[in-house]
Amino acid sequence: MPKMWLHLIFPEEQIKKPVIYRMAIKHKVVPNIRRANVTETTGEMVLELSGSKENLEKAIRYLKRLKIKVEPITGDVVE
Repeated sequence: MPKMWLHLIFPEEQIKKPVIYRMAIKHKVVPNIRRANVTETTGEMVLELSGSKENLEKAIRYLKRLKIKVEPITGDVVE
């Protein structure tokens, strides 16, 4: 199963919503939150995401539609 690591930056209006849960259910991907930092005004997350290539692409488009900044993480990643 393909896997990717993402760095997400959430805008204030998305912080308290179950965005990751909804993305996982809607697009049939498996999220693994590796690190998160949430304040009253912003949220950051390192997310490991598994699923088919097509579903991973759909999940990323979903996050971007919600104004969440999505950056792929490449290089040395601790598994």
